Amino acid sequence: MNRINRISAILIQLQSKKVVKAQEIADRFQISLRTVYRDINSLEEAGIPLYAEAGVGYSLVDGYKLPPVMFTREEALTFVTAEKLIEKFTDKQTFKHYQTGLTKLKAVLQTSEKEYINQIDKHLIVQKSERYHPPHFDSNTNVIQIILENITKNKCIKIQYNANYNLQQTERIIESIGVYFSSNHWYLIAFCHLRNEYRTFRVDRIQTLEGINLNYTKNHPSLENYLNSLLKEEKDLFEVIIEVEKNCIMYLGEQKYYNGFIHQIEKENVVEMHFLSSSIEGFARWYLMFVDKAQIITPPALKSRIIEIVSKIDFKL
Repeated sequence: MNRINRISAILIQLQSKKVVKAQEIADRFQISLRTVYRDINSLEEAGIPLYAEAGVGYSLVDGYKLPPVMFTREEALTFVTAEKLIEKFTDKQTFKHYQTGLTKLKAVLQTSEKEYINQIDKHLIVQKSERYHPPHFDSNTNVIQIILENITKNKCIKIQYNANYNLQQTERIIESIGVYFSSNHWYLIAFCHLRNEYRTFRVDRIQTLEGINLNYTKNHPSLENYLNSLLKEEKDLFEVIIEVEKNCIMYLGEQKYYNGFIHQIEKENVVEMHFLSSSIEGFARWYLMFVDKAQIITPPALKSRIIEIVSKIDFKL
């Protein structure tokens, strides 16, 4: 990227946030802090009203607006791709708001780009398997945005939640710290007043939710730090390799992800599946569900545990 384009991009970045740190600019464009200071100085010399505070960052003076932004064809295409994903993997209201924003984006495209986007749109489809993954929160409630809005206000929310292990609905007051997407589902991390500890809630199991006028009772870690701490706790992972008959793969569903699925290799009549698991016992008992359709390659300890479990079964009717 040449210097003129980089300075223009920095100006757009400054308008995207209230305050932007010099290090953020340096990291994004892979330049030194000295180069950042030189580029900022160029913007000031060009008459851009900037405010800088030592140790905080840079911001545009209130009221300053950039002229309409022009997107490249490739940038506009990424928004259309994102639309397909948002439609399938978020709640209805979030998708509705995204569509409104995308319509405004298309309005500033040149005619040739508009025609290109409309043509590509017909050739881009995102499908998810409802056979193994139940539908997400199917309500007009703006679930994810309600959660995020209350996070910014440090306000609790009240939810009616269906736990998977007992299918009972419970009312919880929670202090949310963030949402993330994994294995085809949205998850909410929050401090639960009922359990007095941090819990993970699957968003599609939240039956109702509402913001309440109750401030957070404690300081919480960032979502990134919390998820990183979970990863650090997953010590002593061991590799599992099994071969599963192809006609059985379809029945494993999302359970394979819960058991540490990493990747698979298709062979002639079987699929070689690789896992990183934290529990020999847990994996062994899951494996017993399809034991007649699979073979353990490694580790030997898993084979031994399977034999132990099976040997204790009383087959008398």
